[in-house]
Amino acid sequence: MKPLTGYIFLFVAISCGIGANSFAKISDGFSKLTPTVACLLLMCVTMFSLAKGMYAIPVGFAYATYSAVTVASILIFGIIKYNQMPNMYGLIGIILIIAGVLIVNLLGKVN
Repeated sequence: MKPLTGYIFLFVAISCGIGANSFAKISDGFSKLTPTVACLLLMCVTMFSLAKGMYAIPVGFAYATYSAVTVASILIFGIIKYNQMPNMYGLIGIILIIAGVLIVNLLGKVN
């Protein structure tokens, strides 16, 4: 598999991960059927896509990118939909996570 295909799978995993986490909140602790089913299906697609992406992209790069972009996106989702503004330390933490992923992807090397 070519690296470009791996990044396409990674993009799908990130998109589905954001959707799955959004439906997890909407499901009210899995008490609503439709959002619960959507969350579980999207999480299955997320894990499948992430695994396929890791076939072409190094595991550390793929998972670091997946987790950081998903966490940052869910933070933005919480701010927009639920008005859940993180405090200064939360914002600093998110910035450090994103900076770490950028360092890993741009400067990191795999032997």
